[in-house]
Amino acid sequence: MKLDYLQALKRVDEARGAWILYGQEPLLEQNLLDAFRKSWASHEIERQRYDLNSVADWKNVFNALNSLSLFSQNLAIEVHGNIKPDANGLKQLKQYIQHNEHNLLLVVMPKQDSASLKSSFFQTVEANGVVVALTANYPQDRQRILSIEADQLGVQLNQDAWTWLEQHHEHNLLAAKNSLMRVADTFPDQKQIEIEHLQQCLQDQSRYSTFDLSDALLAGNLALSVKIFQYLIESGEPNSLMLWTISKEMRLLMQLYEQPQNALQIGIWKTKVSSYQQALRRLNPRAFLNWPQLLLRIDAAIKGLSKENPEHLIQQCIAELCGKSLFIYP
Repeated sequence: MKLDYLQALKRVDEARGAWILYGQEPLLEQNLLDAFRKSWASHEIERQRYDLNSVADWKNVFNALNSLSLFSQNLAIEVHGNIKPDANGLKQLKQYIQHNEHNLLLVVMPKQDSASLKSSFFQTVEANGVVVALTANYPQDRQRILSIEADQLGVQLNQDAWTWLEQHHEHNLLAAKNSLMRVADTFPDQKQIEIEHLQQCLQDQSRYSTFDLSDALLAGNLALSVKIFQYLIESGEPNSLMLWTISKEMRLLMQLYEQPQNALQIGIWKTKVSSYQQALRRLNPRAFLNWPQLLLRIDAAIKGLSKENPEHLIQQCIAELCGKSLFIYP
């Protein structure tokens, strides 16, 4: 079964079997995970998390799913990574789906290409469980999602303000939500927010934005990148938003390195193609091998799943994108 984000939110309490969440909308991912974790806590369902670093890690996942918990009758196994199970893992997945009706396997993955969505792993879960695309491709979908966020904050925007907000954030839902929070704090008594309120609030409070950080990173300007990063931290920009910005640039650079003729197809704006090409010329492709693991460490640190300092790790990422390594790799 396929569900969109809003449909999935309504089915969180009844979720069992196998679910896959995939996409690159951090707001949607975090909201759904928060809803799942709240539901598990309220129903006294034990939660375990596994991060996939190799195919072999799936063995630990299925061992956990098929074991009896000492703490509760039901288990929720939360799996993060972009590694699909092998043939033996798929066999175990099918056995789990057929014989275990009480536990939940929740797999959280990044954006997938069309070939991946046709893989046996996705097809098996779609046929016997739930697959959720964490996307909002159309303006009306993004506005519906952000309207819910705005209602929770007690903010109402007119249609022109919605259009301006989307254009200002280039459809980045997490950044848009952050702006809604600022507007709610700045104009607590305003019944309806108009473009002028958004402009006044966002322009006054943000001398630098994550878009400025992206530009500085692509230019390889380490000093300016660190300065912008420090300003964003001081102004209350969430680490998750900066991780989204940095991971997007890393992903696009790695994809462009593999597909140098397909800049527009992989999502690079026409006016930015030359900036990415120049960045590739000064970067050492060997460094790309370390980027995915570094991003996973930042994500874990932000979520409190490790003792590492997320801001220190983000600065390490910034240095990497500027062609300067804080560590020497073998």
